[in-house]
Amino acid sequence: MATAAPPTLTAETTPLSRHLFTRIRLATPSDIPHIHKLIHQMAVYERLTHLFSATESSLSATLFSPTVQPFHSFTILLLEASPTPFPFSTVDSNPFFKPITKLVNLSLPFEDPERDTFKSMDDVTVTGFVLFFPNYSTFLGKPGFYVENLYVRECYRRMGFGKMLLCAVAKEAVKMKYGRVDWVVLDWNVNALRFYEGMGGETVEEYKFFRMTGKALEACGNTH
Repeated sequence: MATAAPPTLTAETTPLSRHLFTRIRLATPSDIPHIHKLIHQMAVYERLTHLFSATESSLSATLFSPTVQPFHSFTILLLEASPTPFPFSTVDSNPFFKPITKLVNLSLPFEDPERDTFKSMDDVTVTGFVLFFPNYSTFLGKPGFYVENLYVRECYRRMGFGKMLLCAVAKEAVKMKYGRVDWVVLDWNVNALRFYEGMGGETVEEYKFFRMTGKALEACGNTH
């Protein structure tokens, strides 16, 4: 039985001549090189390159498991942009996630200096991603999602793409009847704080974020 292609977005009726076709889709193992580059860019932006040790091999070995369904473990949604409508492809028939498409009108000229570096197919460029996984709230008695990373490349910021990615996670949480979505923001990142507050995110002042890693993790893990 043939699968009908979804309606194609067009720019013929838009008032602005500058536009981008955008798509949020599930990442696949073939996207690992782009994901690795995005994570490195994020580490540079957050001044945390001293903590960056991920490799394409380590990401490939840990992020994608053929035995685990998306949204029930580590999940990555990629945001792509194109000057032309996206062609119908296998991602459109993915049983776990239907790609979210949106036509974005731009009021100013736009140029992506890294278009070739982040090219995923003809005229399609990877612009950002969100990585998240399930957690659990004993107070709510419900699962939720924890957003580990949400990143949009610099030249694509202030276009609403961060909102699109976060809303995609929230949409899945609502669909799965989860109770909340959590994330952490660096305290110096004023732009991110304002963005998340504008999205309805609440700062939980009563809690401090703790982490155990490296030698401390090994020492605790080897305690008998």
